[in-house]
Amino acid sequence: MLKDYMRSLADIRKLSPEEEAELWRQYKEEESQDARQKLIENYQLLVCREAMRYRVQESSVLDLVQEGMVGLMEAAERFDPSLQVAFSLYAVHRIRGRMLDFLKTMNQEIPCDGTESDGQSVWAGITAPDLAFETADRSLLHSEIDRAMRRLPEKEQDILRHVFIQERTAAETAEQLDVSTAYVYRLEKRGIRRLRGMLSRLIHERKQGEC
Repeated sequence: MLKDYMRSLADIRKLSPEEEAELWRQYKEEESQDARQKLIENYQLLVCREAMRYRVQESSVLDLVQEGMVGLMEAAERFDPSLQVAFSLYAVHRIRGRMLDFLKTMNQEIPCDGTESDGQSVWAGITAPDLAFETADRSLLHSEIDRAMRRLPEKEQDILRHVFIQERTAAETAEQLDVSTAYVYRLEKRGIRRLRGMLSRLIHERKQGEC
């Protein structure tokens, strides 16, 4: 069954950036379920790749894929395309979380090939493709993000830590902090915009230093 599923993934045509952007617009602005389905299908390979990283029996891989698909759909519901964050980076942490929860529920060990630390995978969702460092510089990037976080206003820090680190929904965050959901979204966008600005300046300074 796993081989059949893998073969079926090969038939999925990858969307161009323009096609994907239009589908996100249709889904978020027009609530198009057809657009949502096409986006989910486009990212099935991401789920499969993540499932294959865990050294489990073949039958369990399909279970992991199923759990990962739930995480993928949850990520699609929460994703905000206006933040200009690659969806794959945003979604992978939730996909991984679903798979890990499943393995823990089944009392299975979790050997995994090349797992990033939680902090790295969380902060990957904040950095857009144009802010990507070379692999050798990623530890520097994450330390800079942590430092930038501490420079944010306290309320923005609280929102970002709830949403990105504790993986709470906007509604859960709003309830815990006793604020409105709109307030959570507003501070989340503002905080990410500030972080991106600080990281952009960092990268500009690095490029200037290399000249």
